[in-house]
Amino acid sequence: MPPNSTTFDSVSPTVPPLETKRYKYEIVWKKVIFFAYLHIGAVYGLHLLVTEAKWATWLWGYLIIFISTQGTGAGAHRLWCHRTYKAKLPLRILLAFYQTITFQKDIYDWCRDHRVHHKYSDTDSDPHNASRGFFYSHIGWLMIKKQEEVTSKGKKLDLSDLEADPVVMFQRKYYWYLAPVIAFLMPAAVPWYFWNERFEVSWYVCSILRYCLTLNGTCLVNSAAHIFGTRPYDKNILPTQNVLVSYITNGEGFHNYHHAFPWDYKAAELGGYYGNWTTAFIDLMAKIGWAYDLKSASVEMVEKKAMRTGDGSWTFDTPNEKAVWGWDDKNMDENDIKMAEVSYRSKFKSG
Repeated sequence: MPPNSTTFDSVSPTVPPLETKRYKYEIVWKKVIFFAYLHIGAVYGLHLLVTEAKWATWLWGYLIIFISTQGTGAGAHRLWCHRTYKAKLPLRILLAFYQTITFQKDIYDWCRDHRVHHKYSDTDSDPHNASRGFFYSHIGWLMIKKQEEVTSKGKKLDLSDLEADPVVMFQRKYYWYLAPVIAFLMPAAVPWYFWNERFEVSWYVCSILRYCLTLNGTCLVNSAAHIFGTRPYDKNILPTQNVLVSYITNGEGFHNYHHAFPWDYKAAELGGYYGNWTTAFIDLMAKIGWAYDLKSASVEMVEKKAMRTGDGSWTFDTPNEKAVWGWDDKNMDENDIKMAEVSYRSKFKSG
């Protein structure tokens, strides 16, 4: 395991809990009922998956999960929210379709909330403030009326780039017509129609269980990846490196890095694709010409950030190549050479 990752249960105590106001939460009961049905239905779907579902339904369910994570990670998150790369029209249409399957609000709303989260992370203006505990940041925030501190900050953000994208605005305009069909009916209809799976099995496995898994996977980025893990790049913020969350979400759990460099298309400091299939997907799209202007932090930028504000857990991925062995090492920073104090300089050149 690379040194900048961590297991799910390693905890860094370096960041004290932030103070939050006491609020009287306004519970939205229709959402509570929906989430109760979703999780009870997911348990039933798991039972049907194990006892009755055909192998083709297993594969179809996994495919829907995989493309859902691309809709969130490569689409709403890295493309539209953070603008870490640019995408041509075919890829934007594909990613908008993938994102609609996730049923996690339309792209415009998703990006507005996430930009607020980055601007005011883990404060009272953060939609899923992790300082209020695991449950609140995981799913509790979805079951209450949005706080005034959050909505007011969202109204001040510049979202003109999203408004200028016809794909984003088309999806937003027709979202509540498209989402129920694409996110729930389509995944259930395919097994039922093409290989005669019972519709009850198709519904609870491919629609309900699948949606429950992808939703909770995304929510773990807001909860677990703000509580459990190390902070190699910035010890002064709550987001952490959590490799388990990265595997669950196909690359969104290297969260301390992501908050340090939110414009990096990889959302991680990686030499490969382990735990980050979303980066592999974007690289593939770049190779076929659908994605371009991929932005990433240089090794030097990452090193300086980690050394300046990290918790000390960061090390080089390839120490034999990047570490400095002494004064005349070719990797030694020129600024370090200029700033170093050299006492008792010799009047003679040494051999």
